Amino acid sequence: MSKKKALSYMEKKAESDQQAAMLAFDLLLEKAVGIGDHSTSDFLGNLDEALNNLVDANDRLEAVEWLKGVYGDE
Repeated sequence: MSKKKALSYMEKKAESDQQAAMLAFDLLLEKAVGIGDHSTSDFLGNLDEALNNLVDANDRLEAVEWLKGVYGDE
């Protein structure tokens, strides 16, 4: 696998995970009616999970940019 393909894969995966986290926030914060019978602890757990996923994806995107500088983005 080429460096370019590997870097592209990592970037696209992190971007996809970032979008999934944002979708979770949209559902939790804008469409709370979809939560239904879930308890407060479920809601808070879902918020925590979405935040952790977003932070992780953002950190990975930053790392990919750094890797591009190290290994080149040909």
